Amino acid sequence: MASAFKNILRVAMMTDSAVEIRSVYKIFGPRPETVIDFVKSGLSKQQLMEDHGHVLGLENVNIEIAAHEIQVIMGLSGSGKSTLIRHINRLIEPTSGQILVGGKNVLSMDKKELMNFRRFDASMVFQKFSLMPHRTVAENVAYGLEIQKIDKQITHQRSRRWIDRVGLSGFEKYYPAQLSGGMQQRVGLARALATDADILLMDEPFSALDPLIRTDMQDVLLSLQEELNKTIIFITHDLDEALRIGDSVAILKDGVIVQKGSPQTIILNPVDDYVAAFTKDINRGRVLEVGSIMDAQISDHHLMIEKGMVVEEALQILVREGETSASVVNNSKTVGSIDIGPLIASLARPEITNTTNGEEN
Repeated sequence: MASAFKNILRVAMMTDSAVEIRSVYKIFGPRPETVIDFVKSGLSKQQLMEDHGHVLGLENVNIEIAAHEIQVIMGLSGSGKSTLIRHINRLIEPTSGQILVGGKNVLSMDKKELMNFRRFDASMVFQKFSLMPHRTVAENVAYGLEIQKIDKQITHQRSRRWIDRVGLSGFEKYYPAQLSGGMQQRVGLARALATDADILLMDEPFSALDPLIRTDMQDVLLSLQEELNKTIIFITHDLDEALRIGDSVAILKDGVIVQKGSPQTIILNPVDDYVAAFTKDINRGRVLEVGSIMDAQISDHHLMIEKGMVVEEALQILVREGETSASVVNNSKTVGSIDIGPLIASLARPEITNTTNGEEN
């Protein structure tokens, strides 16, 4: 039954959208169903609390998450990002809306279907590692496979494989208390990957780590994703992290999606001061790619710059070669041109008219 259920989901998930979040509302309080219509009619979060004693967690959230990509959902503390990701595997039940995975509404699953969905199709990596202190590294990594009732020999082989893949060979018999924070998070990642789930739900998995270890873990994740092509939903409050790993970024404020798009779009075209405040301190030269600001007009310039190259590197090449323009290429094909003026202009920070919108309450 579980195997058949997994195969059905995998076939369905070959479509463009692996996960669809449709019109999701979450209201916390004793009787959320009695106030949902007020919220849908425009009642503010503050009014909901003052007049009805309920807290608005999510308001009409709509996101289509592409298969095999990393969708980052970010926002300040209290924005609703962790609440949202927990709806996908129904650790939290929405007040209203739909969560579709491979076209099937997770909210309509019965107890057995939901159990199989969590066991086989959606693994979660938590911020606080959530390792079992009485189990060794190998035993922690094997836990999901044991729940799936996988043969012991196969469980051992797969656990060892993923321990090696995350760089922890030799630590199989260690306990979590004997590991650093970065090593513990590697165990959590290996445990999630060992189950071979199509979807990885990652709730601020690296936020408790020191900056250098955090960057290292991002590298590990990106390296594994190149091979595995999982659908990853990644929660963070750090824009640098979001821009570095995300194929798409959605920004939450007070439970509402204020902007969703590629990292390049978020940086170049923030929709309001709240988003602009997030991006103002970003080193744009190390994030923006030439392709996002190039001229589509083809040139025959002898100097060629890759479309995916970041602006800082492109400027260094132009200066070194004593040139002010170049052809832009993608997979050896000329796709446009770039001048030094737009490259320099792209480094300017966005103008912010009201910085208080971006501050955490």
